[in-house]
Amino acid sequence: MLSRNTLTQEKKSKLRWFVALSSLPLLGVVTAFGIAPQPDNIHTPLTMVVEEIALPHDALTLASTTNSKAATFWRNERVQRGDTVTELLRRMQVEDSSASKYLRSDQAAASFRQLAVGKSIQAEINADGNLLTLRYIDNKGNQVLIEKGISGLKSSIQPPLLERRLLMRTGEISSSLFAATDTIGLPETTAIQLAEIFGGDIDFHRDLRKGDKFSVVYEMNYSNGEPVRAGRIQAAEFINKGESYRVVYFKDNNGHGDYYTPDGKGRRKVFLRSPLEFSRISSGFSLSRFHPVLNKWRSHKGVDYAAARGTKVKVTADGTVSFVGRKGGYGNVVIVKHQSNHTTLYGHLSRFSNGLRLGQRVEQGDIIGFVGMTGLATGPHLHYEFMVNAQHRDPLRAISPDAAPLGYTQKLAFQEATRGLTVRLGLLRDTNLAKLD
Repeated sequence: MLSRNTLTQEKKSKLRWFVALSSLPLLGVVTAFGIAPQPDNIHTPLTMVVEEIALPHDALTLASTTNSKAATFWRNERVQRGDTVTELLRRMQVEDSSASKYLRSDQAAASFRQLAVGKSIQAEINADGNLLTLRYIDNKGNQVLIEKGISGLKSSIQPPLLERRLLMRTGEISSSLFAATDTIGLPETTAIQLAEIFGGDIDFHRDLRKGDKFSVVYEMNYSNGEPVRAGRIQAAEFINKGESYRVVYFKDNNGHGDYYTPDGKGRRKVFLRSPLEFSRISSGFSLSRFHPVLNKWRSHKGVDYAAARGTKVKVTADGTVSFVGRKGGYGNVVIVKHQSNHTTLYGHLSRFSNGLRLGQRVEQGDIIGFVGMTGLATGPHLHYEFMVNAQHRDPLRAISPDAAPLGYTQKLAFQEATRGLTVRLGLLRDTNLAKLD
């Protein structure tokens, strides 16, 4: 009797023979296929035919133009500290002696040689390094274009193609408003606007506290991707001593624009709290003060703001100039009459604004003169008086009424136009966007 192992081995042996026999026909086919003779005509001779095809004239012109455009390219560079014309052209890979001479010496290219550090320059050059076009924004915000023509390079000032963007900034007071706005990169003109907007509610000489916060949504005009100048503040919030003041800008159907609270109430006060942007109070309102020049006690019926000679003086409310000239101890003085029997006086001015005259209408914030020390004064400062019905009041304590509110129809348009600005202010309160463009 065969064992189980012997039977298994026999089965495997039979299987191997079966596989080998069944493979013979297949191997024969493969071998026959591999040695089949090749036909005699496999290498067919080739003949090259060259035929000239005439292209239309327009097609030749288009090809020439396309190749010309492909051979020129633009480069962008920024002015670095210590740059010379030669160094700038080298970085832009301009190899053009005539262009170098023009930019270094021609009066028409003087603004190029005076460009401030950080200014951007775009240059179009060809494959040989010749300068074809140069454009930049000069230090005054003009767009200058220098192009190569038949007679050489020529400069022209182009109207800037401005793009308006909304930027947002938040800041915190540590010492002064200007220090805080400088820290977050807020333009100086925007910082001044901020002080003017909230000047009726916050006295920036006395009321600021460390830790006060502000948020601003403002316009910035760009030309060729470069910031040119700041525009109007569109929305702002100032938190002073824990109290929040919010405004949004709205222009009505008559084209009159002003600032309002998010619920449509007039935010602008009839009178600004101060006629100067930033200064310090050197002497306050008093019924009995020792006069530093007359050396005797007398009333001081106004407030003195110490400031540098030449500092701009603003009228604090809309009104009419009732006096402009020299008046005793006041020196050069401007007096303005306002609505509701209010009068303001601005004394010790170094000079008046050009063209200021008796009877002229002025609007809140207009510059009417400049700080000086004419009359009885020991140093440059502004003497400011505030009167109601010819009675002197302390300007720092006088309550200024609000501007007129919006009507019902205007309020509906206001809510629609300013909804997005209000949302932005809400986001700014909870987010630090000090460095976000």
